[in-house]
Amino acid sequence: MSYLSGFIVIIGSPNVGKSTLMNRMVGQKVSIVSDRAQTTRNRIAGVVTRKGYQMIFLDTPGVTGAKNRLGEYMLKVAFDSLNDVEAVLLMLDASKGIRDMDEALLATLSVKVGSIPVVAAINKTDRVSFGDTEEIRERLERESWIKNIVPISAATGRNIEKLEAILKGYLTEGPMYYPEDMVTDRPIRMMCSEIIREKTLTLLRDEIPHGIGVDIDGIKLRDDDITDVLATIYCEKESHKGMIIGHGGAMLKKIGTAARPEIEAFFDTKVNLQIWVKTRPDWRNSANALRELGYTPD
Repeated sequence: MSYLSGFIVIIGSPNVGKSTLMNRMVGQKVSIVSDRAQTTRNRIAGVVTRKGYQMIFLDTPGVTGAKNRLGEYMLKVAFDSLNDVEAVLLMLDASKGIRDMDEALLATLSVKVGSIPVVAAINKTDRVSFGDTEEIRERLERESWIKNIVPISAATGRNIEKLEAILKGYLTEGPMYYPEDMVTDRPIRMMCSEIIREKTLTLLRDEIPHGIGVDIDGIKLRDDDITDVLATIYCEKESHKGMIIGHGGAMLKKIGTAARPEIEAFFDTKVNLQIWVKTRPDWRNSANALRELGYTPD
């Protein structure tokens, strides 16, 4: 029996649950999750290997209007990911319905997908009534290029096996692209920086806008099996720097305490995590800063 494999890009408006779904499919956390828009900034691959087939999911930034160079980069990442894939997984939020941004995305995809099969997943069905889901389904059924529509809940696991079975049908005969035990293609430095950024977003909530970036300055394994991870959080204003550090360094300590266990899981060692905070005004519009923080096209 031939081996099946393929790439599936997950695309949708911000906060529809793309990263939550990919983590659910993979079976462990490979993409950070937050209810803040623009949490995902890069294309992140999640590898699902089963008996007889391998799916590589590409989690992309939420599609929305670009307000700076970082936003432009994120849009490019999302739409460039439509190239050379076996299927597109379009996600919508059942609790939000079809919004203007979703209509705009549907219009763009109708032009860009060409012959690539599109599966639509209506997520967060655990939060709504049946009628709300059907209203979205009826709208999607008007698009002939959408091949399948599946109501799901990435949070609870509802219909995830059904969705995977449908997507498997679009895989083609091919190689196992990644080793059986590999779950993501992202370098460990990026995974560390993303974990720290996630904890910062979670702990600071609405106090700090999206103007934070995290750079990993160094990683070194000591002879005593402790890994030193040195990181810098960049923000755009001095007032934000004070909030990230907190009174007497309390908030920065919370961020480090929250991030350390997940980073230790990647290294399988104890981790000495040291984090600094620096101000870099308007870094999201600086080509050099974006490049240094890893926001450059692959």
